[in-house]
Amino acid sequence: MTGVRTAEQLERFKELLLEERREAEERLAEQSEGITAVREARSDVSVDDEHDPDGPTMSQEWSQRTAVLHDVEHELDDVDRALARIEDGSYGVCERCGAKITVGRLEARPTATLCIDCARLVR
Repeated sequence: MTGVRTAEQLERFKELLLEERREAEERLAEQSEGITAVREARSDVSVDDEHDPDGPTMSQEWSQRTAVLHDVEHELDDVDRALARIEDGSYGVCERCGAKITVGRLEARPTATLCIDCARLVR
């Protein structure tokens, strides 16, 4: 099979996407807690992490955590869009050329919106 065609396949991809969403939500909560901890530590005027040679500064920690948080938020958006495509019947159809996206590609990347040929062209 080259494209998503059956209700069983769609249900399997929906389950994969929902699991991916749960995992991303866990990472989002973890990063949010970490950001809160860094924010609280940064507000403590007695902390002088800029001169601590043994660890990253709070600014570095803040930058890393906010970058990861941003990535997870984008991942959640991608998953939500894929779930919406399942509901509206457009899941597994390339947004660029209209061809079916192969099952193998969707298994590797369930949020894919482009077939492999179009994805190569876009890069």
